[in-house]
Amino acid sequence: MTDVGKAVGKAVGKAVEPTDPDVDLHVPAQREELRRAPARLLAVIAAGGAIGACARYGLGLAWPTPADGFPWTTWVVNVCGCAAIGVLMVLIVEARTVPPLVRPFLGTGILGGFTTFSTYAVDAQRLMDAGRADLALAYLAGTMLGALGAVWVAAAATRRLTRRPG
Repeated sequence: MTDVGKAVGKAVGKAVEPTDPDVDLHVPAQREELRRAPARLLAVIAAGGAIGACARYGLGLAWPTPADGFPWTTWVVNVCGCAAIGVLMVLIVEARTVPPLVRPFLGTGILGGFTTFSTYAVDAQRLMDAGRADLALAYLAGTMLGALGAVWVAAAATRRLTRRPG
C-alpha cells in the first residue's frame, strides 16, 4: 500500500488501496489475467495506445490549428474521446460481461492514446505565449466542461438505451 493510501486509511479508519479504472484488481478475472500474463496485458494496452495516438495524430494533420487560433482538433478529440469513454464504461461495467483484456485495450489503450492531456496543456501554453491568455483560459475551461459533459451525457444516454424493459 502506498503512503498516501495508508494516510487516507488512517483518516477514515480503514485501509485504502489505489485502483486503476482499467485494471481493477478487485475483479477476479482481471486480477487473474494480470497475474497470469502481465506481458499480454501490457501488449494489449500498448497496441491500443498506438492505434489511438495514430488516430489523434492523423486528425491533427488533417485539421491543423493556426499558431494563435483555438485548438479545435484537440478539443474535439478530447470531448469525443470522453464521450466514447462514457459509452464504453457503461457497456463494459454495467451492461455486458466482456473478456478481461477488452477494457484495458479499448479504455486505457485506444481511448487513452486518443485523448490527450499533454497536447491540451501544450496548446494552452502556446496560446499564452502568443499573447492570447483569454483564449487559453477559454480553451482550458471549455475542454474541461466539454469533456466532463460529454462523458456524463454519453454514459446517461447509453444507460437509457441499454436499460432492459422491466
